[in-house]
Amino acid sequence: QVQVVESGGGLVQAGGSLRLSCAASGRTFSTVAMGWFRRAPGKEREFVAAINWNGATYYADSVKGRFTGARDNAKNTVYLQMNSLKPEDTAVYYCNEYIHGVQPRFYDYWGQGTQVTVSS
Repeated sequence: QVQVVESGGGLVQAGGSLRLSCAASGRTFSTVAMGWFRRAPGKEREFVAAINWNGATYYADSVKGRFTGARDNAKNTVYLQMNSLKPEDTAVYYCNEYIHGVQPRFYDYWGQGTQVTVSS
């Protein structure tokens, strides 16, 4: 199991940018896909982006073209660059090992997350 610590959240105006970081430890980081997820108030946790072990990325339609995922295997860290932020991006953001085809509600481990608040 990969252990994670997310950071970089904050309050930003609509149209602004934030860069989230996720420091990971545990399983061999460089061999696993990592994902970013978020949970907005009153909603279920949802997939945002996945970064494969080789750096290939996949995105939810709602963030495609605005968010960019990346990883640095030497630092055991994944990133999420968020641009053109919208109020509907407001949520607690989490990173985790990404398991293709498994919905977030079936994951049994989560870090503390980092709060992102976008004001209109």
